[in-house]
Amino acid sequence: QVQLVESGGGLVQPGGSLRLSCAASGRIFNINSMSWYRQAPGKQRELVAMITSGGSTNYADFVKDRFIISRDNAKNTVFLQMNTLKPEDTAVYYCNIVGYSSIFRNSRFDSWGQGTQVTVSS
Repeated sequence: QVQLVESGGGLVQPGGSLRLSCAASGRIFNINSMSWYRQAPGKQRELVAMITSGGSTNYADFVKDRFIISRDNAKNTVFLQMNTLKPEDTAVYYCNIVGYSSIFRNSRFDSWGQGTQVTVSS
């Protein structure tokens, strides 16, 4: 079992910044990818950013040049630095981590955090 704990959400004014964190714990042998998704009311969950084990990153067009994803491999933690926030960034943000709990292929895990609310409003 792999558990994810998110933190860092809250209320911020337009143009402000927030930093989200997501720490993974449990049986972790290695982590392949770490991602952030978001879901606004009445909308589908969408990918915000992803970082691979090698450090390659991928961003949704709507957050490019504003958000930065990073990871601390030693602590199995992924971060999302969100800058120049807009009201349309308001959503529940979820982290997702994919990896293996052991050397065996059947130990693959695909875990989700509980979600953290980000509200951008004046």
